[in-house]
Amino acid sequence: LCFRRYFIMVLTSCLFWNMFGSSGAMDSKPNILLFLADDLGIGDIGCYGNNTIRTPNIDRLAREGVKLTQHIAAAPLCTPSRAAFLTGRYPIRSGMASSNRYRALQWNAGSGGLPPNETTFARLLQQQGYTTGLIGKWHQGVNCESSTDHCHHPLNHGFDYFYGMPFTLQNTCEENKPREMDVALQAKLWLYSQIITLAVLTLTAGKLTGLISIRWKIIASFTLVGGLFFISWYSSYGFVQYWNCILMRNHDITEQPMRLERTASLMLKEAVSFIKRNKHGPFLLFVSFLHVHTPLFTTKKFLGKSRHGLYGDNVEEMDWMVGKILDSLDKEGLKNHTFTYFASDHGGHLEVQEGSAQLGGWNGIYKGGKGMGGWEGGIRVPGIFRWPGVLPAGAVIDEPTSLMDIYPTLVHLAGGILPQDRVIDGRNLVPLLRGRAQKSEHEFLFHYCGSYLHAVRWHEKDSGAIWKAHYVTPIFHPPGAGACYGKGICPCFGEGVTHHDPPLLFDLSRDPSEARPLSADTEPLFDTVIKKIGRAIEEHRRTLTPVPEQLSLYNVLWKPWLQPCCGTFPFCWCDKEGGSTQSL
Repeated sequence: LCFRRYFIMVLTSCLFWNMFGSSGAMDSKPNILLFLADDLGIGDIGCYGNNTIRTPNIDRLAREGVKLTQHIAAAPLCTPSRAAFLTGRYPIRSGMASSNRYRALQWNAGSGGLPPNETTFARLLQQQGYTTGLIGKWHQGVNCESSTDHCHHPLNHGFDYFYGMPFTLQNTCEENKPREMDVALQAKLWLYSQIITLAVLTLTAGKLTGLISIRWKIIASFTLVGGLFFISWYSSYGFVQYWNCILMRNHDITEQPMRLERTASLMLKEAVSFIKRNKHGPFLLFVSFLHVHTPLFTTKKFLGKSRHGLYGDNVEEMDWMVGKILDSLDKEGLKNHTFTYFASDHGGHLEVQEGSAQLGGWNGIYKGGKGMGGWEGGIRVPGIFRWPGVLPAGAVIDEPTSLMDIYPTLVHLAGGILPQDRVIDGRNLVPLLRGRAQKSEHEFLFHYCGSYLHAVRWHEKDSGAIWKAHYVTPIFHPPGAGACYGKGICPCFGEGVTHHDPPLLFDLSRDPSEARPLSADTEPLFDTVIKKIGRAIEEHRRTLTPVPEQLSLYNVLWKPWLQPCCGTFPFCWCDKEGGSTQSL
């Protein structure tokens, strides 16, 4: 019996050694620290080739860990990309892919969001004994039917602690910034309101002068209808800063509207505090940066310090925050016990400008940017992993991987089991990261723009080729500009796109910039590749099941009864953070 027990102990030790390497400092359940930037381009940080914006802390992660060069977001916009990241599934499977022009959540008081029946990695890690926290941006919805049901809230999706924005940064969160939400629609609504006002004044003047024979009741009716029309739209668009720009701690609102000059300090303080409180672990900390989304509010310490204007300043501030959080791991002796990851939710935003100043990111050699579901610049993002003693230092992996892969990877590290009642599109990256596997498990990756399939990537493992077929591409404005300037973001459908039959085909292993489309005349395998990808699309579509569309027009509308409010609606104003933090 003693020999049997000894044999089992030895066998278990060998299995553990084989899985996690020779580091004696490792726990079977490491702490997990996830950094996700907002709108950061792959060309914006030093370890991916930028030699002008200083990112020493992110670069240090790459030196001490593994860098992915073909890390792909499942969507080119915040809401769907983050839904895929959290669930390991294409957004179309959860209803987080839009068939209309609203491709991300528009309001805290919308009814759409990550469905309660979706299982996030936070939920699965929570079940494995992890303390889970989210600091920063959520953008997956808040409420469904009342202002307090919190059906989409982080705490309803596996997070034990939440501090941050339930929404996302917007220009309207900062004073004196140009509007960016439904600018064309707001202009029309203003015009209609002015026309109604002018009509009422004309009728009133005509009645008073006797030039128009009309009853006062009709004028009063016009006035009432005009007033209701104005109130109906201005009550939402006129107070966006109060409705969307809020900070929450768990279910409680702490700032409404938020004070941007101290937000970075608060986020950093909360992240460091979470690590300190849970240093005995295991913990999952998801630091979801508000950086580097517009309006690019940057504290005085970093203003004017970079060589790339306000955008560069904001990137360098974010990098500094990464460094401070990593320092807190070191201080608590947790560096070797922590699996750390850094990425961006999608590519940099090319169209965002202020005058002649570029306020969006740089996507390096890759065509396109944020909002473009097919072109590499919209979906190829940084991907860096560090786990000292387990993952090799300074390694570079060129295989195709996805943000959806984080889901099964974390579940594997935590000793959990993936849900068996749904399709999980991500793949466990541990063998690839450790060098135990040389090829990615992904054969095909499907690139959606909203609910519209724009492109497909085929990883031909035998030859190593990465084929990519584009079925739909946006029409750049002006022609050849590489983006949709003047439109804010490129569309997914309608007159703003071109359908390709046969599709545009590129070999990314030879042409990563997608500059030279292939044809049957220039590529002998053209027909074979197109047929292979076509069959993959058919098989993929057979795995899709109809689900409610969370980004439908009704779900994205502002609904006053769903508005998070720290007072009595509509008097929503509070500041519970005053004096609670120091400047950076």
